[in-house]
Amino acid sequence: MTGPVLAVDQGTSGTKALVVCPERGVIGSGSAPVRPRYLPGGLVEVTPADLYDSVVTAGRAALAEAGTPVSAVGLANQGETVLAWDPATGEPLTDALVWQDRRAESLCGELAAHADALRQWTGLPLDPYFAAPKMAWIRRRLTGEGVVTTSDAWLVHRLTGEFITDAATAGRTGLLDLDTVSWSAEALDVYGLGGERLPRVVDADTRVGVTTAFGPPLPLTGLLVDQQAALLAQSVTEPGAAKCTYGTGAFLLAQTGPAPRRGDSGLVSCVAWRLAGRTSYCLDGQVYTAASAVRWLTDLGVLSGAGDLDAVGGAVPDSGGVTFVPALAGLAAPWWRGDVRGSLHGLGLDTTGGHLVRALCEGIAAQVVELAGAAAADLGTPLTTLRVDGGLTRSALLMQTQADLLQLPVEVSALPDATALGVGAVARLGLDSSLTVREAVPEWKPSAVYEPAVSGAEAAERLDRFRSAVAALLDGSSEASRP
Repeated sequence: MTGPVLAVDQGTSGTKALVVCPERGVIGSGSAPVRPRYLPGGLVEVTPADLYDSVVTAGRAALAEAGTPVSAVGLANQGETVLAWDPATGEPLTDALVWQDRRAESLCGELAAHADALRQWTGLPLDPYFAAPKMAWIRRRLTGEGVVTTSDAWLVHRLTGEFITDAATAGRTGLLDLDTVSWSAEALDVYGLGGERLPRVVDADTRVGVTTAFGPPLPLTGLLVDQQAALLAQSVTEPGAAKCTYGTGAFLLAQTGPAPRRGDSGLVSCVAWRLAGRTSYCLDGQVYTAASAVRWLTDLGVLSGAGDLDAVGGAVPDSGGVTFVPALAGLAAPWWRGDVRGSLHGLGLDTTGGHLVRALCEGIAAQVVELAGAAAADLGTPLTTLRVDGGLTRSALLMQTQADLLQLPVEVSALPDATALGVGAVARLGLDSSLTVREAVPEWKPSAVYEPAVSGAEAAERLDRFRSAVAALLDGSSEASRP
């Protein structure tokens, strides 16, 4: 049996590191903040050095708390965050454009005629959320020097000197052939990236190299993009099951097995992971703003922070007729309308902060319901339960609202740091090839299960109000864009 491993989850607003022991579970943890800059016009960027420093700081803190040697390191990453950098020195040549960044919107408009072909080749829609449009924007507007990659390739290079990315992260670029799990020459040409030097695509459980960033030399044996790592940690390894992670955004993934499933519901078809040469696929849907919408209400003074959701929202029995579409960075799946912005309906002189909080919880939960419905349609079978993780799962109000609107049980992960646990399992697989996935992944035990507490009719009525608000938002946006 392998010893403890260090699992590092490099996320949008911070990095979390865990020391995970096969027998004792989590025996050390550390964290470090990351502060993206949210700029006018939908621009979101971060200083690359902050990403690397947060990885080292969180990792060293987790090791110090554990006080015991570890056998290997695993690294999870944000997926669609990109930068240009010098492969000779490792020095960044640009800031990192965060996955929420919308500056490549006009570039996507130019390439609209290729949208269907790109989706067929790569499984992804043509949208600035993904890496390829941002990579192409950097090449057009900032620099032609060095290499332009997702942030994981740069972090791995800084840690080990290697130039690689795992198959699931590569699948978030819009440049990976979904069927062959190799770079698509056709997609690269469409984006004007045909001559680029790209990282080698490897399995998630690959012995990448050795790092001394955390102190003693340690092999880096696991790499996986964040949402897929959370999918693995929650034992969603069979077709038909689904999980949702509530972080900066909310991300629902449903397993589809060894073959990609290209549906027409608006969900993304992508690589879940490639382990020991075998690829698993999943359906993926996104809500762009979850915790970031909570932070917005906090900045307005409605809340003191995410820990205040239940207290403020619990002061009123319902949303008081308020409907909130929290599309503060646009609508993602299944609408793919990054150009629209959020809306509040039904405000009155009697509207309180509690009503706004409840309306926000309903708005987040309703979007997840739409994703779950789309997944069920593409899978051809209804979902039976939803497994959830992430910081916002600490809110009983949000989780109960989710169960009510979904009309299904919502199982909350016993540990909110499922992404780190998932990449920790992958690191163990990379360290010991005799392990099975079932042996490497901790047994799933929910800390709480929320059952629906309202009738199907009431849930449908509340969802109808939300859908009407979305329809009004989309119609208004379409009218505004007409000459």
